[in-house]
Amino acid sequence: MAAVYDEVEIEDMEFDKEEQVFYYPCPCGDRFSIDLDELYSGEDIAMCPSCSLTIRVVFNEENLPELNQDKKDTA
Repeated sequence: MAAVYDEVEIEDMEFDKEEQVFYYPCPCGDRFSIDLDELYSGEDIAMCPSCSLTIRVVFNEENLPELNQDKKDTA
């Protein structure tokens, strides 16, 4: 895996409640993204879909929003 570009506090990321996804701006102009269920699964690397950069998301699981029940059913 490539080196992590940066470490970002989850509080600095934008959360889409409907999609259950956290976003953070990427220098390439796109956005890093990581699903809430990935965070609950222990994943902490958010990827940009347009370039090879990744960021490490710094968070405490007990402070995460609850998973949307619909999201749980489809996962």
